[in-house]
Amino acid sequence: MITEASSSPANGPADFASRLAAAENWTSAALEAHQEGLWVLTGTERQILADVKAATNPLHGGNLPPHDDESVYVRLGRISNWAGVLRLAARAGGWELHPVVGMHPSSLTRPIGMPDLLSGIYALAEQGERWQQLMLATIAGRNAAAREQPPQPRQDLGQALAELEPRFAKDLATAEGFFTGPGSLDDLSHFFY
Repeated sequence: MITEASSSPANGPADFASRLAAAENWTSAALEAHQEGLWVLTGTERQILADVKAATNPLHGGNLPPHDDESVYVRLGRISNWAGVLRLAARAGGWELHPVVGMHPSSLTRPIGMPDLLSGIYALAEQGERWQQLMLATIAGRNAAAREQPPQPRQDLGQALAELEPRFAKDLATAEGFFTGPGSLDDLSHFFY
């Protein structure tokens, strides 16, 4: 059975910061455990990591984040896809995703492993899903307003989201940096040699 990691329903800056910190801490701890020989990946774990990499191909053409030249829809889709892929990876391995926001990997009473790595990454990927929900609600609101009133010049979607969440553009760029680019999860399979 999979328990999906979830923290407070908030989408605010504090929520993002705690999700980012959890993702960084748990990913780093998993990499360290592997490099120190405390966690040796099984064949199944290696294949699942390869599948995660294939399923989350960022298709950014080698451009470094932030991907300001792309639509917000594409940028959020790229991040939120990670959440679904991680849920599938956990199901494939028979692992449970567990809440890691606000917890430190040193609190574990067992060796760190694949469920912890996936849960750490999921903490930030889930934020992408929340942003995507916010974006879709914003689009639906704009479409409903357009049916009620004469057409108005539309504000850029990124700007509309920034009005709802003032740190949205900065947080989105930070999340992109975690998932794509050099030294990011884009290189995940290289870390687990």
